[in-house]
Amino acid sequence: MDNQLTYHHRFTAEDFDAQYNLRAGRPDYEQTVIPDWIKRSKAARASIPNQLDIRYGEGRRQLLDVFSCGSSDAATLVYIHGGYWQRGDKSIYSFLAQPFVDAGVNVVVLGYDLCPEVSITRISEEMREALRFLWLQSNEHGLNRDRITVMGHSAGGHLTQMMMATNWPTYDAALPAGLVKAGIPVSPLSYLEPVRLTEALNAGLQMDTAEADSQSPMTNHPPVTNAPQLVVVGGAETNEFHRQMQMYVDAFTTPAREIGSYIVPDVDHFDELNILADANSEFFTNSLALINN
Repeated sequence: MDNQLTYHHRFTAEDFDAQYNLRAGRPDYEQTVIPDWIKRSKAARASIPNQLDIRYGEGRRQLLDVFSCGSSDAATLVYIHGGYWQRGDKSIYSFLAQPFVDAGVNVVVLGYDLCPEVSITRISEEMREALRFLWLQSNEHGLNRDRITVMGHSAGGHLTQMMMATNWPTYDAALPAGLVKAGIPVSPLSYLEPVRLTEALNAGLQMDTAEADSQSPMTNHPPVTNAPQLVVVGGAETNEFHRQMQMYVDAFTTPAREIGSYIVPDVDHFDELNILADANSEFFTNSLALINN
């Protein structure tokens, strides 16, 4: 693992930008990608029974949306959006609820405060507060707290890994060790030091060396649960995102802890979410199988 964690020293600042500053490689991101997601998310909110903007914490963005399949016994998928911890909003990602609700899964989409208003450390804590809220308030919102899967994309993939690393009874004695039954980190940032060294991104994150180390699943937050995981990356993503996925799988898979990997063919960091939203895709069916396991 040490070689994997020191690999980044061979990169220049320009290399880091090419590997991690993904919007630069998608000039249509603001003009096409996001407007399309917003349009589809608006349609999903109009068609799926939902409870919007439920407050789970004191932060300005500590709100969540619940999308109901009509059964409180169904599995619960908790989705954490990306945006390098400094951009995005839960409302953009409602469209991802549609195929899962159609397949009989209740979906919760989490919002959280963003850097630099808060730190990455604080965002991880907000996600713990959200999971605690969902466990304690599940009946009020028609959710099955005994069948929770956490999924997140990019920064949300990192936060998913942080939830798999949370000792829930230590965090709150009212919570069970097995609060999360499965995890699906999608294009996760498992090791934060290379992100810290990407100047364009870290200008908003304001992450120092100590925080990059303390908040990295690879260095300080290994899984504390043997719940199964599926780690996903797009086939057309940069080498660093493939490395971020593989190092986590290699480091933490054990005979008792199954951590699978899946490469979504031929898509980049953003289009892989469009594949996830396709109920006929292998990405969706693999995810659904783990959720319903």
